[in-house]
Amino acid sequence: MNKFTKILFPVDLSDTMTKIVPFVTTMAKQFESKIHLLFVARVFQYFTGMYVPHPSINNFESEIVEGAEKRLLEFKDEYFETFPETKTMVVSGGAAEEILKYIQTEGIDLLIMGTHGRKGLDKIIFGSVAEQVVKSSSVPVFLINPYKVS
Repeated sequence: MNKFTKILFPVDLSDTMTKIVPFVTTMAKQFESKIHLLFVARVFQYFTGMYVPHPSINNFESEIVEGAEKRLLEFKDEYFETFPETKTMVVSGGAAEEILKYIQTEGIDLLIMGTHGRKGLDKIIFGSVAEQVVKSSSVPVFLINPYKVS
């Protein structure tokens, strides 16, 4: 079995993420791993063709990234204080693509992420980030449905 030295935990900063934290910390303790927290901010470039001024979109995206960076550090401080080497990163783009890119660029060994449990029309419209990542990941993926764990 591989030793997982770097664990990626992509977060959306919702309340459900706290239910996944114990799985991440347990695995990190077990394998003496470094934890990476990643937040992916959506890109709003596709709105530029709809008469929304480009500078407005850029300003909005910048504010989202700044707010996410602050909140991600708070999340790290609150839930990963016993892991002082935890790395945080906020990037802009499509969630699945950015998660897969981060795995490659940072040499991640294990991905632990939550599912949203979308079904039916929601899944068709929004897709499943988890499903896209599982199909393309070069590393093992540990999926957790936060709505099913206590």
